[in-house]
Amino acid sequence: MKLITKEIETKLSKNTGNFLVDKPYLKLFSPVGSATWLITQYNKETDELFGLCDLGHGSPEIGFVSLKELQSMKIEPFGLSIERDKYWEPDRTLSEYNMEAKEAGSILGAI
Repeated sequence: MKLITKEIETKLSKNTGNFLVDKPYLKLFSPVGSATWLITQYNKETDELFGLCDLGHGSPEIGFVSLKELQSMKIEPFGLSIERDKYWEPDRTLSEYNMEAKEAGSILGAI
């Protein structure tokens, strides 16, 4: 599965770089476990994604992650990989998702 479509890339490019107003138009997740990424920015030149990152350890944080690194991950023993939520539509800003996740210890409103 392609993690970033042209449509999503276009939406991300229209974000301002301000997580107080930007919506995360890309949701990535592990099909096994609770790792989730809500992405507001994509830098094609550096391969960096920016957004709310939750590895499922109780401490979600805003930061950068490499798209190539996510694409190369293989989840053993099943050989699965990180997936894109094809039906994801954000209903609030990254800042709002972050506040909720900090209080809960994980990204909840993205399920």
